[in-house]
Amino acid sequence: MHEKNSFLIVSALAGIVALAAPAAAQIPTRSVPAPARARPAAPTAQQQQQQTQAPSTPAAGAPAQTATVAPAATAPAGYKIGVDDVIEADVLGQSDFKTRARVQADGTVTLPYLGAVQVKGETAITLAEKLAGLLRAGGYYAKPIVSVEIVGFVSNYVTVLGQVNTSGLQPVDRGYHVSEVIARAGGLRGEAADFVVLTRADGTSAKLDYKKLAQGGPNDDPVVTPGDKIFVPEVEHYYIYGQINAPGVYAIRSDITLRRALAQGGGLAAAGSIKRVKVTRDGKELKLKLDDPILPGDTIVIGERLF
Repeated sequence: MHEKNSFLIVSALAGIVALAAPAAAQIPTRSVPAPARARPAAPTAQQQQQQTQAPSTPAAGAPAQTATVAPAATAPAGYKIGVDDVIEADVLGQSDFKTRARVQADGTVTLPYLGAVQVKGETAITLAEKLAGLLRAGGYYAKPIVSVEIVGFVSNYVTVLGQVNTSGLQPVDRGYHVSEVIARAGGLRGEAADFVVLTRADGTSAKLDYKKLAQGGPNDDPVVTPGDKIFVPEVEHYYIYGQINAPGVYAIRSDITLRRALAQGGGLAAAGSIKRVKVTRDGKELKLKLDDPILPGDTIVIGERLF
């Protein structure tokens, strides 16, 4: 009897376990969520003010920022190297070849491995190709990447002086017209005369009308050659005072007559007399007609009429 009761109890427990297993299998597994990260506290007004006032300094080890420096003037791409020019030759990744040298009187420069190399008449591009070929042929480098820069040009240039925005030396790599050289020099200033003076390397000079340079044909705009000088003088003036409405100093921009000079001065004042106009030139007093020319430095005096 006791054994029978024990068997019944064991069977009942087995049935309960069998029923509980499917129910447990249906309960989803839920992971405990990770605690939310605490948001950084908003800076106080005092902290914001300190951050605003604090100067921005680079972090330790960070490269310092340097001011941008404007590059120096360089020769044009087609500029041909001449005596006394300074060139810089370099091979990519080969610091032992980098050389800056001045062209000697015989047209050569001395470079590492190659010795004296003839460079006169070459451009930066053609010289770079020439040096690369010589380095390959000599077995110094298998595939050299050569760069050449003309850092100083003194052999092929035109001198531009006077009333231009950028006076100095203008390198020439081809036949430039006078108007082109003036344009490369930044054009004329406001006080420039209406003509320029071209002086050739042999000392001969010519006075060129600026309007014809800008608007005329090739014959009015000559081609410059190395060694030429272009001078733009300051505008010339004449002086007018006396019984004139606007006395003062006036620029002579073109051929001007006495009639035009009086008109530029605002005309005669009420007390002025056309018969009492005198012109002083080179210390001499002249009596000019209305259509006679006024020259630079002339002084015009309008006298008072007699009532």
